[in-house]
Amino acid sequence: MKFLKAALCAAVFSVSAAGLSVSAKADGHKVLDEIKFLIPGGAGGGWDGTARGTGEALTKSGIVGAASYENMSGGGGGKAIAHLIETKDQSTLMVNSTPIVIRSLQKVFPQSFRDLTPIAGTIGDFGAIVVGKDSPHKSFGDLLAAYNADPKNVAIGGGSVAGGMDHLIASMVMKNAGADPTTVKYIPYDAGGKAMAGLLSGEIKALTTGFGEAIELARQGEVKILCVTSNARVEASKDTPTCSEAGSDGTYFVNWRGFFAAPGLPDEKKAMFVKALQEMYTTSDWVTVRDRNGWVEIFNPDDKFVKFLETQEEEVSALMKELGFL
Repeated sequence: MKFLKAALCAAVFSVSAAGLSVSAKADGHKVLDEIKFLIPGGAGGGWDGTARGTGEALTKSGIVGAASYENMSGGGGGKAIAHLIETKDQSTLMVNSTPIVIRSLQKVFPQSFRDLTPIAGTIGDFGAIVVGKDSPHKSFGDLLAAYNADPKNVAIGGGSVAGGMDHLIASMVMKNAGADPTTVKYIPYDAGGKAMAGLLSGEIKALTTGFGEAIELARQGEVKILCVTSNARVEASKDTPTCSEAGSDGTYFVNWRGFFAAPGLPDEKKAMFVKALQEMYTTSDWVTVRDRNGWVEIFNPDDKFVKFLETQEEEVSALMKELGFL
């Protein structure tokens, strides 16, 4: 089966301006004095990179006066969600992505996006199958052959819990390549940085991760990206085949990433967060961050973000049931 592209695809949404009674960046004034970024995983993962990259663009461009960052791992992201709900800090934005939908469906934590204030989806990141520089698997075909010969000898790691997004991508890739997706030996790590460390140390044979998390190490020659879950080759790494080209027919996946605020956030404060992120897209500082990470640019604010999350919840639930994850 060709997997439902809508199920895990962060679509490109039209930009919708939010009215504000604050000075625009064009007038040389800040939109916000500060943003505190709450990151539900450890350093070096996709959430961490998204929060810090966004903060970099916002502060360098002068849209936000100052940005701070707090990494809060635990509970598959649930610890940070519970913290934001409890503190109700109106200056905090928590970064998250598709796993907030997946883990809520799996009851990894009791909350869902409905318990927060969705601000906006801001970027997309393709999935990637990665091996270490000294791996005997020089192509996805090599990895697939080893997997078909003995799945238990091909440990594939990821920066999310078993049955989570990285596990789901690995199973999707193998199924679309004609292999049994239920026999994937998946090793979960707490955040992408730790998963990458596991790959580099030889604990795992391959890694499922975000393309943006792997690209810089690939440029340095430390890892090799066997395939990327895009429809076309990514500009940032034109030599890397798509997973469909590599033998996993029809595989497509984009993980949206975006931001959530505390529950009960006043409408005017929400509008200021939306405005700051919208202004960010017009800056050269953002272009630098975006291109460095190979991100897909989206902007999916406020009510559109909520509707997207509701639709994704339905579609991902059906997909996970098909794969036996629910």
